[in-house]
Amino acid sequence: MQLRRADVLRGARDLLDAEGLDGLTMRKLGAALNVQAGALYWHFAGKQVLLEAIADDLLAAVAEPPPAGPWDQRLVTLAHKLRQALLGVRDGARLVAETFVTEPNTALAGRIGMRILMDAGLPAEQAAWTMFAVGHYVLGHTIEEQATGPDRDAKLAARAEGDADLRELATAIGADPGRRFEFGLGLLIDGIRVRVGPRTPADN
Repeated sequence: MQLRRADVLRGARDLLDAEGLDGLTMRKLGAALNVQAGALYWHFAGKQVLLEAIADDLLAAVAEPPPAGPWDQRLVTLAHKLRQALLGVRDGARLVAETFVTEPNTALAGRIGMRILMDAGLPAEQAAWTMFAVGHYVLGHTIEEQATGPDRDAKLAARAEGDADLRELATAIGADPGRRFEFGLGLLIDGIRVRVGPRTPADN
């Protein structure tokens, strides 16, 4: 059966889930698909192009605008959708952070956020900068979230013995990542509200 682009992309996501970003190579992907690595280059010019395609595929779920409503609720919904998309594959956040993607889904997700903020009253430049800040927060939080493991938590707990501040930090890090994400996102939204200004009755 002829190898299709979608087959390569699906196989790459499976390999990413199994091996992580550092373990994803064209040679391993070719072996997983029972083809020579060279056959993959008919569909992707190189590993970097493949990674960009995976990142764009990962963000397809974010390209749909949030439901109508107040700008802050829509932006929160968009941020949660982005986090869930990044969590959809192992090292997803790191993959997106390490690729500069201007593919359709990636670009559209950013434009949706910008439009939400511009409709709320921010100038285009400030809306773009705000989306960079929100995007960086989501990426950074999710990279940390996907990098956590029992070894790291155990080391932090061991160092926290006899140190009250470190114990509090270890407890905070060990908290539900969804709650921590929601709290940090709330801080960002509070700051954006200062820039946007008070909501009018028509916004509700």
